[in-house]
Amino acid sequence: MPAMAHPKIGLALGSGSARGLAHIGVLDALIEAGIEPDVVCGTSIGALVGAAYVAGKLDGLRQWAETATWRQVVRLMDVRLSRGGLIDGKQVVGLLHRLGIDAPIESYGKRFAAVATDLASGREVWLQTGPILDAVRASIALPGIVSPALVDGKWLVDGGLSNPVPVSVCRALGAEVIIAVNLNGDLVGRRFDKQRAALPVAAPSRVSTELFRRMLGRASGVRPGQTAEIAPELLPQNAAAPGYLDVLATSLNIMQDHITRTRLAGEPPHVLLMPRLGSIGLMEFTKAREAIAEGRHCVHHALPMLKRYM
Repeated sequence: MPAMAHPKIGLALGSGSARGLAHIGVLDALIEAGIEPDVVCGTSIGALVGAAYVAGKLDGLRQWAETATWRQVVRLMDVRLSRGGLIDGKQVVGLLHRLGIDAPIESYGKRFAAVATDLASGREVWLQTGPILDAVRASIALPGIVSPALVDGKWLVDGGLSNPVPVSVCRALGAEVIIAVNLNGDLVGRRFDKQRAALPVAAPSRVSTELFRRMLGRASGVRPGQTAEIAPELLPQNAAAPGYLDVLATSLNIMQDHITRTRLAGEPPHVLLMPRLGSIGLMEFTKAREAIAEGRHCVHHALPMLKRYM
């Protein structure tokens, strides 16, 4: 009898900042299991990892992520307070270019779309043509952190504001079996729950501290010697006093969690992967090995169900 053709597989990679490095582990484990997506759609960090996959540069991104020091991560944070965010994003684009993730989307063999949000209308935008690094740059424009991107006359921000886990995009691009990765399922409330209220807050990461020092260094009226004094005030000091990044990250988590639950209820994937990444903060890109390992573990746990659809 002739072999049966496998269904067209779609992979929806969700938003989640540094936690999105788990997507690398998800892709590694899927490929090792013989499950290679035909359609890849990503939001925010999911767009970045998805772009590396369709461009054939996942190994390069993994190597960079696993070996990056906090100093290398900080170099990507080109602070520009006058452009609608703390980080301008040019250094991130430069990293993608150095990794070879820079060809037109339509030149790759797999269907790809990066999801962004139109800042004027609030509508989601599917970026399916043009340079892939420009699409990724728009999709990762996290409000309050990365400045908006101007694409075709529209100011675009992070796709997590409108479609945090782009299952609908995969389906529209022809996927018959959709695997979705939700990075934010176990985050809401973890930072301020009653059980942890009495525990001391972990020391701010070097990345967070350096980001605020560079931000303050560009602020008018702040003398160079004052940055080291002011920066710690923006970071958490005790369990009862959340810092700037705590408030911003937790607020975004709450918003994206509500949007994700609503979207997934109306547009459920065939298989939903939910890595447990509550220990990784918004900017903790130096925890790549931990995130990648959890992504792999999540796929291994779901393999029986995945193989049923193959």
